[in-house]
This record gives sequence, C-alpha cells and structure tokens, in this order.
Amino acid sequence: MAQTDYLTVTALTQYLKRKFDVDPYLGKVYLTGEISNFRLRPHAHQYFSLKDDHAKISAIMFKSAFEKLKFTPETGMKVLVTGRISLYEPTGNYQIYVERMEPDGVGQLYQAYEQLKQKLADEGLFTAPKRPLPRFPKRIAVVTSPSGAVIRDIITTTRRRFPIAQIVLFPAVVQGDAAAADIVRQIQRANANGSFDTLIIGRGGGSIEDLWPFNEEIVARAIAASELPIISSVGHETDTTIADLVADVRAATPTAAAELAVPVLSDELLKLSQQRTRLLNAMSNRINFQQERLNKLMTAYVFRQPQRLYETYVERLDRAQQALMRNMQTQVRQRQQRFALAQQGLLGQSPLERVHRDQLLVSQTSARLNTEAKRYLTNRQKQVAQLINGLDYLSPLKIMGRGYSYVTQNDHVVRSVNDLKVAPATIHLSDGTAEADIKTITPTSEDKHE
Repeated sequence: MAQTDYLTVTALTQYLKRKFDVDPYLGKVYLTGEISNFRLRPHAHQYFSLKDDHAKISAIMFKSAFEKLKFTPETGMKVLVTGRISLYEPTGNYQIYVERMEPDGVGQLYQAYEQLKQKLADEGLFTAPKRPLPRFPKRIAVVTSPSGAVIRDIITTTRRRFPIAQIVLFPAVVQGDAAAADIVRQIQRANANGSFDTLIIGRGGGSIEDLWPFNEEIVARAIAASELPIISSVGHETDTTIADLVADVRAATPTAAAELAVPVLSDELLKLSQQRTRLLNAMSNRINFQQERLNKLMTAYVFRQPQRLYETYVERLDRAQQALMRNMQTQVRQRQQRFALAQQGLLGQSPLERVHRDQLLVSQTSARLNTEAKRYLTNRQKQVAQLINGLDYLSPLKIMGRGYSYVTQNDHVVRSVNDLKVAPATIHLSDGTAEADIKTITPTSEDKHE
C-alpha cells in the first residue's frame, strides 16, 4: 500500500493564497455591496464587510487608501469598491483589499431599519413615557443567549454589586431568522410569570445582520407592551437598534445593564448606616431639647402655684360677665324704648281714634259748609234784588206808567212813521188799550228830508 503524503494546514493555506494571488481575474475586482460591521478607527486600517442579499465578504482598507476618501463610510451604505482578492493565512479567510471606494446608495437592511424607525417614531413608541427601574429589585429576568458572554457579565456584575438579587435566564436565540419570534416569546414569558421586577434584553456585538432580530417590528412592539421595565443592551456602544429606542433604558454593555438594574449593596448598607447615625443624632438632639423644655416648664410658676394658671382666666370671665350684663341692660332699654315708640305709633294708628278725628273733621266741615251756603245764598239774594231792580227800572210797563204808550198795527209795533199806514191802529197804555183810526201821517222835518 502506497504511503500517503499529508499536507499541513500551513502548506494548504499557502497553496490557496498563491492561487488567489496569481489568478488574473482576482488581481483587480470591481464589487458593489452594502457596508456592514463598520467601526471607524481613526488613523488606522479599516476592517469591515461587504454584503448583498445572499453573501458577505470581509474587507480591509489600508490607512493610505482610506485617507484619500472624500466621504466617511457608514454601516448600511451601499458602495462601489475596487480591489484585489487574497487570502489571509493565519485564519484561512479570503477577503478583498479595497483600493478605491465610492458611495452607491443605501443598502436594503439599512433602508428597512430607517423605514421601521420612522414608522414607530410616528406612532410615538420612542417618546412614550418610560417605566422607572425599581431601586432594589428582588428578581431580574434576562433574555439572551445561554452560551454568550452577556449572561456571564450580568451575573458577575450583579453578584458583585447586589448579591441578594436573583438572576433568572430566559434562553433565547439572538441571531438568525427565528431569533425575533423567540425573543418575543421569552419577553412574554417573563411578563406572564409576574414575579420579576426588571427585564434585561442583551446580546454581544456583531454586524447589522447579526443584530437584525432586535430591529424587527414584533420585538419592538413586545418591548413596548411589556409591563416590566426593560433595559436593552444590544451590540456595542456605537450600535443603536430599534429595541434600544423602545426600551425604558439603554445600556452600552451588559455590565452597564447590570449596573443600571441593581445598586451597590455595600453603598446602600453604608447609606443605611449613615442614615441610622443621623436619625439617632436627630432623635438624641430632639430628646435633649424636649428635656430642657420640660425642665423649664417644671420650674415655671404655674407648677409651683397652679391656681395662678387660671387666675387670669377667672378675671377675664368676670369682666366678660359684667360686660355681658351691661350689654343685656342696654339691649333691654333699647328694646323698651322701641316698644314705647311702637305703642305710640299703634295708638296713633288706632281705628277708634281715626273715627273720632274723622267725626270732628265732618262736624267742622259741615259747619263751614252751612256758613258758606248761607253766605252764598245771601250774596245770591242781593244779586237777584239788584237784577230785579235793574229789570224793573228797564221794564216798559214802568216807563208807560210815567205817561208813555206804544202803537201797534196789524200786531206789529210801529216804530217809525214809515211803518205807519192810514188804517186802524191800537194804542197801548199802562192800564189798557185804545182803538184809533189813522187819517193823516205827518213825518218830522228830518223824516221829510229823508
């Protein structure tokens, strides 16, 4: 049987490296992809990854080439790169040595991250009131990988700072397609348990692909719906996930998360001791103050002569009684005066008194009426007598009694010769009439002239 020659790993790696280096198609390669796992290292070589939907390649850009860039690369940025493909012998990984780089838009994961971030921001999940962390938690739930360094760091820090707190691990897949659903399930389990005070979600660093489960919408909504206050510790300090934005508190590292979750027991015991000392001093000072006050009170005159304690009150009572009696007497006098005035007023308004006054008024009015009636009648009688005398003086009969008469003809009084006709006429005298015949009518000279 022929002896087989076995190659060493180094020999195989060197052979593969030479294949990469002499391959004409790998000496100058033009790639387009999305930057992943990029952390800026000032004045040093830059290490990152380039990826698309189905593959990823490690990349290195030396300091001399990186300083020629006119922009700063960021995770999630889509770029166009030119470089050569080679193999790194210590690890056996192939990678691209980037010589030139130009921006070519934003990658899909980064776009999805920004879109979800904007959606949740519009809904107010990032600005919702944050739940306060309990000062002294008894039980802390931790959702993370059971095999990672996160749980070890949290346990170590908690035991060092606050050993009386209990850490309970809820093991979850923190990377891959099934990670988001598993993380949500563990968050819901911790809330349903009802015996925890705080919940920590964490995982170590990695690329945006590795951390992507913590950028899923279902994880963000599970954190927002949690009744337990949540501390998020995902990736490194430069990584910011959706889970970090929704959580109540964000920690840069798992150690920082444990420090935020629990206080330092020794410090708290020291504070209790200091507070106990201050309380004892305060109580001692208060007791001394009250004791001094009691001593002063015990030596006061009111304890030596207790009757003096109420002498002032007795005197004030006597004065108050005297003032009350004076006030009552004054009130009685005022009420009596008001009663007398009211009684006089009532007497003045008595119906009998009003009847007497009205009767007297009627008598006086009747007397004045009779006097006025008599005076009025006398005046009227005098006026009538004067009128009678005037009428008598103007009476035709009175005139005819002095020898005057008047003539009528055809029952008409003859006033002028012009009214007289040659015909029979009647002469009216004071004591009778006479019939006469008018034969001749002789007017006076004035009538003739007319």
